[in-house]
Amino acid sequence: MKILHIPCLEDNYAYMIIDETTKDAAVVDPVEPHKIFRVAEEEGVHLKFVLTTHHHWDHAGGNDKIKELVPGIKVYGGSVDNVRGCTDKVENGDKISLGADINVLSLHTPCHTKGHISYYVTGKDGVDPAVFTGDTLFIAGCGKFFEGTAEQMYQSLCVTLGSLPKPTRVFCGHEYTVKNLQFASTIEPDNEKIREKLSWAEQQRRAGLATIPSTIEEELEINPFMRVDLPEVQEKVGFKSSPVEALREIRQRKDNWKA
Repeated sequence: MKILHIPCLEDNYAYMIIDETTKDAAVVDPVEPHKIFRVAEEEGVHLKFVLTTHHHWDHAGGNDKIKELVPGIKVYGGSVDNVRGCTDKVENGDKISLGADINVLSLHTPCHTKGHISYYVTGKDGVDPAVFTGDTLFIAGCGKFFEGTAEQMYQSLCVTLGSLPKPTRVFCGHEYTVKNLQFASTIEPDNEKIREKLSWAEQQRRAGLATIPSTIEEELEINPFMRVDLPEVQEKVGFKSSPVEALREIRQRKDNWKA
């Protein structure tokens, strides 16, 4: 299993998942189809389907063009998310196969949008799994609560995604890492992991390099939204023994925060 990140627009990422045995490929949120096709040609792969995380234009906006360019291609998306160009709607727990060795599990992760889907991808034994989290989980952050509640985001982040195997690689929808870590340090100023990750992320960006992927294990160490079960984080934001209220408070602070 090979995963390529493809920068799009100002700060979005599309992804190409390649089964190296068959050269079959899937693309996640291909908002700029011409970039996707250039990469597909360079890699010599056959595009089989699109995985759409949610309906926002900067994620689903390339679906119709992809369908023009690859007649008959399947476009997967959440069943209640009004995804542009969707041919096959998926629910939580639905499975999709790619090539000989890759399996995709659909995980309903609502809040940013009602039908947001994250895609958990596994390959051959010995290859770390990956999860494509769109705008639900960012490195050290989470998406705004446009269509949902703190309760839903807690379930999506801390229960659904937080229970994935710790080595799972996290591929998110935007390059927001530096600002997310700067904000995270206001919640946990003494968190050495956050400090180290911020220094690394700043170096990456200065060099013009991406900060993805992280891992679920790392997110549990640096992401304040995924650390709300911890008493020390709850205490920092004034909500002892209430992870959902702590998460709500952190999101409100983030919405009002200026770097």
